[in-house]
Amino acid sequence: MRVVIAGGSGFLGTHLTEHLRVGGHEVTHLVRRTPESSNQSRWDPYADDVDQALIERSDVVVNLAGVNIAGNPHSSKRADTVLQSRVVTTDVLARAIAKVERPPAFLAGNGISWYGDHGAQPLTEDSDSRGNAFLTNVTREWQAAAAPAVAAGARVCVLRTAPVMDRNSSPLKELRRLFSLGLGARLGNGEQYFPMISLRDWVGAVSYLAESRDVSGAFNLCCPQTPTNGEFTKALADALNRPAFLVAPSPVLKLAAGRMAPEVLGSVNARPAALERAGYDFQDVDVREVLSAALA
Repeated sequence: MRVVIAGGSGFLGTHLTEHLRVGGHEVTHLVRRTPESSNQSRWDPYADDVDQALIERSDVVVNLAGVNIAGNPHSSKRADTVLQSRVVTTDVLARAIAKVERPPAFLAGNGISWYGDHGAQPLTEDSDSRGNAFLTNVTREWQAAAAPAVAAGARVCVLRTAPVMDRNSSPLKELRRLFSLGLGARLGNGEQYFPMISLRDWVGAVSYLAESRDVSGAFNLCCPQTPTNGEFTKALADALNRPAFLVAPSPVLKLAAGRMAPEVLGSVNARPAALERAGYDFQDVDVREVLSAALA
């Protein structure tokens, strides 16, 4: 299978690439610099420039491009960069795919924030998107940008990714440091649901979708049993053998986090219903298994 990945040099892209290559697949990265090997192809999404012949030869195109959401939560410029880096790259690839007579599959990166705050209501891929939180609006535009590929009849999988837990990447890298210092804290009342997925399940699920030929639509990439923030806080403290008695009050979080506050105080009780229907078998089903795998 010939796979093209935008954002392949990032944390998730690097692990996905390694997994696919071990499985015997040919992987080419789209890069915004002079290619350093035959496994790279230069593109400039902001100039609508991508190697059309490469897209035509591919079986699967994966978009993981997008600047890190971490940064100044009060910066309008940063917010626009977060949005455009996702929407523009998705749009360019979707339109390139739409030009192919027999279009490749498109695995379009996205986020679990698409749902917005639903309280304790269990959410599947059929649930609605609510509210006007910053990342919720980003994910709506992000998903809409894949429309040309959908209209052209391509197999499109929208990857509604929850925070991916691994000791070497955000957010667990930073949280592990805080909890190890005894500064772990419940956020607000701790009753908000906090979806997550282990790195090995994220890589496994995306690879599964890439190799499947008869599944499409939106997919929640999260563990089957979503914990509350309070449950996550206790599980991480237990895993690190550290106390976590502190509480970060909601008013303080709203002030400090700015437009990102809904991401820590909102509640998304997501379920990976579509992945389970497609036959993917999770290795880590709940918060303790996710953290065990992530901290191993």
